[in-house]
Amino acid sequence: MANNPFSIITPYIEELAAKSVESNGIMPEMYTQHNVKRGLRDLEGRGVLTGLTEISEVISHKIIDGKDTNIPGELCYRGIDVKDLTSGFHSEGRYGFEECVYLLLFGKLPTADELSRFCELLAGYRSLPTSFVRDIIMKAPSTDMMNVLARSVLTLYSYDDNADDISIPNVLRQCLQLIAIFPMLSVYGYHTYRHYHEGESLIIHHPKPEYSTAQNLLHILRADGKFTETEARTLDLALVLHAEHGGGNNSTFTTHVVSSSGTDTYSAVAASLGSLKGPRHGGANIKVVKMFDDMKANIPDTSDESIRDYIAKILNKEAFDRSGLVYGMGHAIYSVSDPRAEVLKAFAKKLSSEKGMDEEYSLYKRTAKIASQLIAEKRKIYKGVSPNVDFYSGMIYRMLNLPEELYTPIFAVARIAGWSAHRLEEIETAGKIIRPAYMCVKDRTSYIPMNER
Repeated sequence: MANNPFSIITPYIEELAAKSVESNGIMPEMYTQHNVKRGLRDLEGRGVLTGLTEISEVISHKIIDGKDTNIPGELCYRGIDVKDLTSGFHSEGRYGFEECVYLLLFGKLPTADELSRFCELLAGYRSLPTSFVRDIIMKAPSTDMMNVLARSVLTLYSYDDNADDISIPNVLRQCLQLIAIFPMLSVYGYHTYRHYHEGESLIIHHPKPEYSTAQNLLHILRADGKFTETEARTLDLALVLHAEHGGGNNSTFTTHVVSSSGTDTYSAVAASLGSLKGPRHGGANIKVVKMFDDMKANIPDTSDESIRDYIAKILNKEAFDRSGLVYGMGHAIYSVSDPRAEVLKAFAKKLSSEKGMDEEYSLYKRTAKIASQLIAEKRKIYKGVSPNVDFYSGMIYRMLNLPEELYTPIFAVARIAGWSAHRLEEIETAGKIIRPAYMCVKDRTSYIPMNER
């Protein structure tokens, strides 16, 4: 609409924005001066300790011979190395996400009977309130599926007779229901957007009770509902590897902060979704695939020399989005390697063979090696740089023909498991609202009467 007040920035707003910028006198060097750990990270890039958890552990360095040494990254869920976890269920021919959710929530691996009952429970929760798709998702279709997710989650509060009850059984029930329906909320929102904004056919498939989360996601997404075993198992693996990553990542820390206030589950999860939507957190794999699209469009061939020239231009802020960032390379914690990327890399190779995309896999693999070398040469960094999980997840999602609009929602489909475990842990153990300190550095000034201003 021409006069939509929610979309127009008027000259007066521009004027007020300039005043807002002028009012900020905080300079970057002031953080060092006042010993502020900006981003809750110290000068070596290590996180400031703000809590305790038993849910997962992220390890990137160890004391070896008295020295703090960077090591190949490790990620443990409830004390179990994620590499052992993933190789375990794959070698035994199972989908792993539901088993992973059980482990994160209840602290131990399920028996065959426990896993069967748990999967039946999740299958029973894979339904939305009557007319929810029509009245909520379809009424205000959005171009951003993360907003659809957040809006849907907040609306579900109105359908819950015990929405504000934060007893453990009730919160667990709410979390399990959200874990079960996140794929539906995401995919139905996407199909609605495609129908209303791009004129595509409206597809609403119901999930199948015998399918895993990964199988159902592919089933309800695709018009024919079909997928290969390799596709479903690769997506299942990606869900497991994105399900949890310590209590300090931005969205999970948001879960802790908001849960500590005593608010309801729907509000806490919506806040975490808002965090994950940010491109500095959940949107990195979209940047990876767009970077590779730009690379292929702007290099004469895919030789190592051409790749090196392109990456050098990125680092010099002369290519792609001019940010100077090689997306998918480096991580706030890992240095030598990201264990999630290591696991995904092997499955990406297998999937690329099935899809006839071996050259694409080779391009990613060689780019990772060249980018690591160039970044080490051109940037002063305190630790090594290696491909992170987003580097390979973006490639895998592209190979699975998943729409880019669903990349971050799929992250949420996985991470809701970790958020749920941390919300329960916060409610069970904390008892205090999280309230860190900020230092005011503004000089005192006197009040000026209106007629003297």
